[in-house]
Amino acid sequence: MTDDSVPLDAVSAAVVESGIVAILRAPTADYFAAVADVLATNGVTALEVTLTSRGALEALAGLRRQLPSSVAVGAGTVLTADDAKAAVDAGAEFLVSPVLDVDLMGLTTVPFYPGTSTPTEMYAAHRAGAPLVKVFPAAGLGPDFLRNVRGPLPQINVMPTGGIKIEDIADWLFAGARSVGLGGPLVGDSVVGGSLTALAARARHAVSAVAFARS
Repeated sequence: MTDDSVPLDAVSAAVVESGIVAILRAPTADYFAAVADVLATNGVTALEVTLTSRGALEALAGLRRQLPSSVAVGAGTVLTADDAKAAVDAGAEFLVSPVLDVDLMGLTTVPFYPGTSTPTEMYAAHRAGAPLVKVFPAAGLGPDFLRNVRGPLPQINVMPTGGIKIEDIADWLFAGARSVGLGGPLVGDSVVGGSLTALAARARHAVSAVAFARS
């Protein structure tokens, strides 16, 4: 079988190393700086700022200045060329979309992780050069879906996202995921001013799950 794997760039390798992409989504981005600091301090070193959050671009630019270079900071819910350009201009190191738009992928200067939900979409994204292919919404598909897809398509680097709980992380990694995207189950109410102490505990739990799966 021909090896048509897509090599990982430095940013995507950092996302894989983190094992977790923390998805920051809220009505406003007011608390993202504090949340990002707690996540990074506790070992979650890949963060996605969703563009549906008011003030997302300003927050993204601030996080890139605030956090060490070892933390990968990207933008999520990227749906248009204008979204992509604005996010990259603000400092996004990777872009994530809930859908597959091959034309949009070709316009970006940073890694683009498109959303897919079928083997055909996953392969199309891979062939278009996606270093990581987002499977979304992952919870409705489950780790067995990924196990079955990886039989004929082991060369695709998959990042399941959507409805994944902290207790599901190890199962997805065992199934072959390279990293997982976590939103509400990880960040909880911290993105709207909730407990940062509770966030730190969840982050440590998530990081431990990654370490367990990779041990």
